[in-house]
Amino acid sequence: QVQLVESGGGLVQAGGSLRLSCAASGRTYRNYAMGWFRQAPGKEREFVAGIRWTFGATYYADSVKGRFTISRDSATNTLYLQMSSLKPEDTAVYYCAAGSVVALTSRREYDYWGQGTQVTVSS
Repeated sequence: QVQLVESGGGLVQAGGSLRLSCAASGRTYRNYAMGWFRQAPGKEREFVAGIRWTFGATYYADSVKGRFTISRDSATNTLYLQMSSLKPEDTAVYYCAAGSVVALTSRREYDYWGQGTQVTVSS
């Protein structure tokens, strides 16, 4: 069992930055990976970024590539998402997810989800 708790969301002006954190508790296992997804009102939950826990390989959605950076601290089991050059279209609830994942972009492969944190970018 893995428990995930996100923090760091808030209101920011376009062009600003925010850093999201996700504290994970519980065991890791084969093909363990973590990711960030987001869901805007009236839209499906979409992949933002993912990371392979053991080797640190990362993958990003095209819409955030070059602006967002995913990272992890293995010592504290914490996942981060550094968001820069934020745009109003980045406004969404951001979710942390974890699981034994082959395809990082597929939300169906993630077994555990946090409660979400709201990010609002004003124009």
